[in-house]
Amino acid sequence: MATTLTVRTLFISDLHLGTRDCQAELLSRLLRRVRPERLYLVGDVIDLIAMHRRAALPAQQQRLVARILRLARSGCEIIYIPGNHDAALRRLCGLKVHRVSIERRAIHETADGRRLLVSHGDEFDTHVRLAPWVMALGDGMHQFVLSLNRWVNRVRSALGMPYWSLSAAVKGRIGAAQRYVAQFEQAALHQAGREGLDGYVGGHIHQAGFRARDGVLYCNDGDWVEHCTALIERPDGRLALIDWQGEVIEHEPAMEAQPAGGRAQDDTDLVRA
Repeated sequence: MATTLTVRTLFISDLHLGTRDCQAELLSRLLRRVRPERLYLVGDVIDLIAMHRRAALPAQQQRLVARILRLARSGCEIIYIPGNHDAALRRLCGLKVHRVSIERRAIHETADGRRLLVSHGDEFDTHVRLAPWVMALGDGMHQFVLSLNRWVNRVRSALGMPYWSLSAAVKGRIGAAQRYVAQFEQAALHQAGREGLDGYVGGHIHQAGFRARDGVLYCNDGDWVEHCTALIERPDGRLALIDWQGEVIEHEPAMEAQPAGGRAQDDTDLVRA
């Protein structure tokens, strides 16, 4: 039997419930293994945009929603921060629905005393400087690769092989996608630093990873249509990325000691799932 992983905090985002790409079964498996004291749903949990075109919530996704609500009833504190695909729920910010608090953003304090800004991240899109035609082409290609991803993993499942993200592998080799990610990270780091915080946690770009700059830590928890990753905070405050099996992908990078009279200037390498 798999060992239960007790964590102080679990961050997940970009489930895109209501679409065929939502990996609800994999996330349900993770939630059977991980027992968080606090759960952040960091946006795009429900894809209201896609459901407006074609509403679909299959049984696996309904069971996932029920599991999350059972966590709330069992005493897990759940904070839901709507993203751009479930932005209509932002009108409910400040309310509690079925024991789930809905907030526009949050400041999370880790067990070791660090203060982290938590938001979905779509607010940083205006800081990304890519040509409109590149963004439109990228969105079209993304949807096409996601459809291929579904077929590839159906075949892999039939062969008894584990989930593998074709779309993540493809995006990792496209320069425009990597430039978008880098600019997004810089904008998030700048915002956290401007507010005097120790770091940032978000989603939105479907690219799990860490980056540290000038004493500020960037964390992206990934998504549940491509990478199937989550961010955890251990009881001592340390952060790590895990996959759908609950296995640690990468620990947060060590922060460089700050020199007297200023912050370190060198970036650490980006770690991606």
